[in-house]
Amino acid sequence: MIKNTLLCLLSLLALPAVAIGQSTKPNLIWIMADDLGYADLGCYGQKVITTPNLDRMAAEGMRFTHFYAGATVCAPSRSVLMTGLHHGHTRIRGNAGQQNPAAQALKEGDVTVAGVLQKAGYKTALIGKWGLGNVGAAESGLPRRHGFDYFYGYLSQHHAHNHFPDYLWRNESKEPLSNIIVPIDEDGAGYAMEAVHFADDLFTDDALKFVTDNKDAPFFLYWSMVIPHANNERARELGDGAHVPDYGPYADKDWPNPDKGQAAMITRMDSYVGRMMRHLDELGLAQNTLVIFTSDNGPHNESKHDLERFDPNGPYTGIKRSLTDGGIRVPFIAWWPGKVKPGSESAHVGYFPDWLPTAAELAGAPTPEKTDGISLVPVLTGKAEEQPKHEFLYWEFHEGGFKQAALYQGRWKGIRQGGPDAPVQLFDQQNDIAEQTNVAAEHPQIAEKISAYLKTARTPLPEWEPVWKAAGKGKKKG
Repeated sequence: MIKNTLLCLLSLLALPAVAIGQSTKPNLIWIMADDLGYADLGCYGQKVITTPNLDRMAAEGMRFTHFYAGATVCAPSRSVLMTGLHHGHTRIRGNAGQQNPAAQALKEGDVTVAGVLQKAGYKTALIGKWGLGNVGAAESGLPRRHGFDYFYGYLSQHHAHNHFPDYLWRNESKEPLSNIIVPIDEDGAGYAMEAVHFADDLFTDDALKFVTDNKDAPFFLYWSMVIPHANNERARELGDGAHVPDYGPYADKDWPNPDKGQAAMITRMDSYVGRMMRHLDELGLAQNTLVIFTSDNGPHNESKHDLERFDPNGPYTGIKRSLTDGGIRVPFIAWWPGKVKPGSESAHVGYFPDWLPTAAELAGAPTPEKTDGISLVPVLTGKAEEQPKHEFLYWEFHEGGFKQAALYQGRWKGIRQGGPDAPVQLFDQQNDIAEQTNVAAEHPQIAEKISAYLKTARTPLPEWEPVWKAAGKGKKKG
């Protein structure tokens, strides 16, 4: 009897930490950089900027090579992520910004991944940049009205341009910060700071605290970083939008300051991810936590840095605001020790709508009927042969005239500009990953199939139809 009891106790002690005092539902962490390019990380081919922690994350997890953001700019990409609906179905179709804030806000009744997980018993937090609702005309989209128990960060993407803000939001309250930024001289040749609080440093500390505070219950953390997004206003005023506390390992490089700052932001971001991975290990949570790392769209050039130096889009054409792959194909790394095979690589074609059904399946929650996503659980758990595939992926863009794009069967990219009756440019990504040669004339049936799909892929929304109609008349809208 005593011997059997002792053996039982020893066997309990030998179980992984997840079996004692923790939920059997996996914790979920979605880490998203802002304007990070596909090839900005060492594990995706970066040669100049160092990213040792994300490289380790890829070595210990799964690196996707054919994964796409929800859009080529910020707000719609985040709307796609939250709602599981592609760009033609989701609530927010573009960066409406300060001119029309109500158009850039989720509405009552919109289903979000946070809401699905909250109903499934998860503690939910958004830390960082939101961009889908704000106080005033856009209050319908405040984070805690859409499934988040806790929020700390920026509500407005315009506010998020400043990495050293004088306040951040904690839930629905402004929390002042002692950042005071003043010109170094009368000509405004630079900036000095009295008391420096770099927003992403604060977000990292808060993300770690949220994990600690909720280690005994299933949690969903949407950690929405701001770096390496530019401070756009500072870029216009000073020609340098890469605003960081220091240049880190690049301080002594013979580069212009915007280049030093861009590289320093990415390496600093990498250090944040390393802190989270170590934290999960120390708390014994790693084996029960799926961590995703990605970017909201392709790389920017708004800090006035040299794109040629860093080659952030790698072999792909275009950057942020492009519907070619350089604007929408993003790094996507999944890390889940004991579940995701270390050092694995997947060419599965996926995109942001897939997160909602993936999270719902892992949480044991029903997937909403309306979704354009497909759960990634099979490919993540080593059952790639059982992974369903998309027939079409869809994007649109509302700046400078309406554009649409679709990817058919993971190979054929169709791009249309100028309205619903404009011809489709067709690119064979299997033989032309840079999308340089229009092969619509050689493959008219495929071009027509994509053209027909594009005409039916979107549902009208009153806030965005003026852009669509103007594009059909050949006009340009910002």
